[in-house]
Amino acid sequence: MARRTKEDAQATRDRLLDEAELVFHAKGVSRSSLAEIAENAGLTRGAIYWHFKDKADLFNAMMDRATLPLENALQLVGAEPGVDPLEALRATLANTWQRMLHDVQLRRVFDVAVHQVEYVEELRAVRERHHAVREQCLADFRRAIEAGAQWRGVQLQMPAALAARGLQTLAWGLIQDWLLDTEAFDLVEVGTVALQIYLSGLGLGEPYPAAKKLVDKP
Repeated sequence: MARRTKEDAQATRDRLLDEAELVFHAKGVSRSSLAEIAENAGLTRGAIYWHFKDKADLFNAMMDRATLPLENALQLVGAEPGVDPLEALRATLANTWQRMLHDVQLRRVFDVAVHQVEYVEELRAVRERHHAVREQCLADFRRAIEAGAQWRGVQLQMPAALAARGLQTLAWGLIQDWLLDTEAFDLVEVGTVALQIYLSGLGLGEPYPAAKKLVDKP
């Protein structure tokens, strides 16, 4: 019975998160209410407050469900012995871009996070989460760049912290731009090429032939 109750509670929580994604995406986070989300999910406001203390808590849980696997994968870059850290970084980012193409839920959650959030007072915790994720991402990129330079025995041409910030702007800026018009360009192809050109500019390898070919296009 206890197991069944736990499973039911998890199912209710997932139902609320699913509905929150849809409502936030349709109306924006600030203009959505917990009462509306609960009603659309066929539940009471009491049910939503049982699982989430406020709207920011609900939003952050929605983000965690979709993005924690990606964040955890990035934190593992460079941790596997005998694996080129930059090859691991390329694979991790390529997987993220691939999932954006094919995972409708992940794409919707990113779209909400990028285009549907106002940092008003009631969403202070959302801003704090965004800040924490950004700082962790910068640390992960910096670690990967430093490890990649050490792997190749080269001296970085700029401070690793600055290189990491540029890489973060490239990686997540591509996603933000692509979400505005998913037909504008191939996210995986352009992302892979842009990443390799950026790394080559840091002295961490030559551009792939595919990158040179794309750059040479009229």
